[in-house]
Amino acid sequence: MKALQISKLDNTAVALENLSKGNIIKVNNREITLLDDICIGHKFALDNIKRGENIVKYGFPIGHASENIFIGAHIHTHNLKTNLKGVKDYKYDPVLPTKLPIKKNTTFMGYRRDKNIIGIRNNILIVPTVNCVTSTVRYLERKGRKLCRNLKNIDDCIAVTHPYGCSQIGDDYHTTQRILADIVNHPNAGAVLVVGLGCENNNIDEFKKALGNFDGNRVKFLVTQEVKDENDAGEKLLLQLARFANQYTRTACHVSELRVGLKCGGSDGLSGITANPLIGALSDLIIASGGSTVLTEVPEMFGAENILMNRAIDKRVFNKTVALINNFKKYFQRYGQVIYDNPSPGNKKGGITTLEDKSLGCVQKGGQAAVKDVLCYGDILKNTGLNLLNGPGNDSVSTTALAACGCQLILFSTGRGTPWGTMVPVIKIATNDQLASYKSKWIDFNAGRLLNNISMDNLRDELFDLIIKIASGQLTKSEQMDFHEIAIMKDGVTE
Repeated sequence: MKALQISKLDNTAVALENLSKGNIIKVNNREITLLDDICIGHKFALDNIKRGENIVKYGFPIGHASENIFIGAHIHTHNLKTNLKGVKDYKYDPVLPTKLPIKKNTTFMGYRRDKNIIGIRNNILIVPTVNCVTSTVRYLERKGRKLCRNLKNIDDCIAVTHPYGCSQIGDDYHTTQRILADIVNHPNAGAVLVVGLGCENNNIDEFKKALGNFDGNRVKFLVTQEVKDENDAGEKLLLQLARFANQYTRTACHVSELRVGLKCGGSDGLSGITANPLIGALSDLIIASGGSTVLTEVPEMFGAENILMNRAIDKRVFNKTVALINNFKKYFQRYGQVIYDNPSPGNKKGGITTLEDKSLGCVQKGGQAAVKDVLCYGDILKNTGLNLLNGPGNDSVSTTALAACGCQLILFSTGRGTPWGTMVPVIKIATNDQLASYKSKWIDFNAGRLLNNISMDNLRDELFDLIIKIASGQLTKSEQMDFHEIAIMKDGVTE
């Protein structure tokens, strides 16, 4: 098969390999003569499409033709324009729940904390309250790793650096505190050292107010301006924390304890055909087994939001989903920006043309499950099932938001490739064979095999098995490369 019509409603097909002008391509028993060269992941017309008519992919409009388009012609930015506009009114038209796949009675080897919280890593985190102490926490990270080599139950010592914590006012200040508090309380952290400077807005005393109740054996604090040698003082605190964290050992935990983030980045025209539907199938399996998944990247729901809204479990969740979408559109408008300034140049090179085109592929990561809840940025996951999380499409910010809400790991599909990793394990899933082979140091799993006659169910179960291994301690590629960055959303003045 050289090209695919995704839905019988589509007037487009997607090239599954590079195709040349003049080639005769069979699509659903029709022979189409190509009028242009078509790169892998790009679209061509199955029908004559008049100027102004909708162009359909995934069974939904992805925009309209800006000129007359003939059968076999390339469809992309030169002849396809978005239909997206601003804030909309929506009607709740609930769909019947889809029967999810057979439940898995499977366990992984995780860490059971107090209050029955489950982590999949037993890391010591070093969290700075402000960027001024970045060099200090990097130094302490190196020292902490030496300490951990002699303690068999600790996986790693990680400095979670960021550029904020001072000269922030209003919502940005409180957002920084909230995300950092979420990180301190994360289930993958066996112990945490919080390091401050002393004169910053987000000083230790102020941060403790945002942190709330904490175990003084698990979380310790260092104000570098108040000690003569912060490196020596930090090492002593790390030794205490390492001894505390080392008490935790891996124990069997049911798959229902998994909290998995869903993310895509560097997408291409195959993302909505291979990796994202595979992640959706895996999400359904985890939910059917009693676990939870979280879908974010709100701008990459624009144009596909009705699919999610109509899967809301009730009218309350529907209204929260409407607010999620419209409030993010208002965020764009507040800065005088159009809501459809997406896809990225790399997305377009990979075959994605409009934001609707991208969104209809992106939301497939949410599978078919009902939407149980909508989380604000910085909220902690509470309800099992599929949750939506407020956050941008930006890879760095959205993966951090997924980690901060309590996800123990993240499934990250990519068609262009990225080495990014955050403070929790990130499983990179390639959309195509070429990327999986060329960037094998980045990629954990190849969903491109769906195009090689491997069934969705078989590949889903293989990915599920990999998740269980990683939840039980196997390192992801980004962990092997020691990539564990975070990024916090900013929306205001810097003093």
